[in-house]
Amino acid sequence: MSTNADLLARRTAAIPRGISTATPVFAARAENAELWDEEGKRYVDFAGGIGVLNVGHRHPKVMEAVNAQLDRYTHTAFQVVAYEPYVALAEKLNARAPFSGPAKTIFFTTGAEATENAVKIARAATGRSAVIAFTGGFHGRTMLTMALTGKVLPYKKLFGPLPPEVFHVPFPVPHYGVTVEDSLKALQFIFKADVEPSRVAAIMLEPVQGEGGFHTAPRELLVALRKLCDEHGILLIADEVQSGFARTGKLFGIEHSGVEPDLVTTAKSLAGGFPLSGVIGRAAIMDAAEPGGLGGTYAGSPVACAAALAVLDVIESEKLLDRANAIGAQMKERLAGISRRNDLLPIANVRGPGAMIAFDLVKSRGTQDPDGDAAKRVTAKALENGLILLSCGIYGETIRILVPLTVSDDVLEEGMKKLEAALAMG
Repeated sequence: MSTNADLLARRTAAIPRGISTATPVFAARAENAELWDEEGKRYVDFAGGIGVLNVGHRHPKVMEAVNAQLDRYTHTAFQVVAYEPYVALAEKLNARAPFSGPAKTIFFTTGAEATENAVKIARAATGRSAVIAFTGGFHGRTMLTMALTGKVLPYKKLFGPLPPEVFHVPFPVPHYGVTVEDSLKALQFIFKADVEPSRVAAIMLEPVQGEGGFHTAPRELLVALRKLCDEHGILLIADEVQSGFARTGKLFGIEHSGVEPDLVTTAKSLAGGFPLSGVIGRAAIMDAAEPGGLGGTYAGSPVACAAALAVLDVIESEKLLDRANAIGAQMKERLAGISRRNDLLPIANVRGPGAMIAFDLVKSRGTQDPDGDAAKRVTAKALENGLILLSCGIYGETIRILVPLTVSDDVLEEGMKKLEAALAMG
């Protein structure tokens, strides 16, 4: 039997250090919200493959759909010989698009491909080149999506120069001292100092920031952006790569605001653990690119499309929108109690829609002074206790919870107890 230490040594020798891994353990098997490592140790999974497993590890309906597709064919390249699962999935997503009017959908493989192609589509549709994004946002690791990402370390260091005509607006986070008014004022400064609105193709933002710390875009901001986009002919892109597919208690996070985007990027939990991403957009916008201008050899894998069709069925049949709201309320109530305890590390800013939950480690109770070192200690202690937990945030101070929405009540309670133990002082 391989040990974690043996595999870690092999990994270090064979794989570049540029790809980091949050834990020093290696997976052997997993089911729903539980994972076992190569040494047989069991973990409660509060990471969900970074928000990929909203329907859990190896959901039976997903595995059944995948196995059935494997028995038919695994790859043809949609650009060579098309296949029904791609069309059926596009039809289902078009029907659920978070905007009015006809929609069309195209599929890719990674979240970065989705966000980059959304920009390509926006540029083709508007004849413009500039893009505005937000600080703290994460949109990928390709050259363009690195430029869109609003965080230097670790994503941009050593990789410049980045593509031009990408501008950043401060994302409103009250406990960072940034208001919606500040954000909108900064946007006007960009229009005055850097690029006129008539050259801007799109404004992109996450309805709930992922790597940036699970901060929700205020409805006031989204309403103002929609108004500005309409006034200047700019397209509004909602990056739903992490916030999509029931995580927030809605199929898409932006649905909480009632604001309609023009384009929506998706990935992560779309296909229940299989690599698939997509762009859903208003039909006229989506048709702007010339034939052959979009696509990819593996884009829209038939196996992943089959998995995604099963995921959408599971979300509906198991009422995962309701489940996200229920377990999210339960976790927030528990964390609110933890925040009042003097025998645990000080935490603040318990937040998140649905089951996209986060809180911050702070240096002293009642303050907003972020403590990224404490967050690192908490995730390490949690792992020792059998809980897989991730941090994020501008200062690394945020603990985020992305437990599968299919988690049982008993396993969820077990995970919350392990989290509480990881927060113990001393």
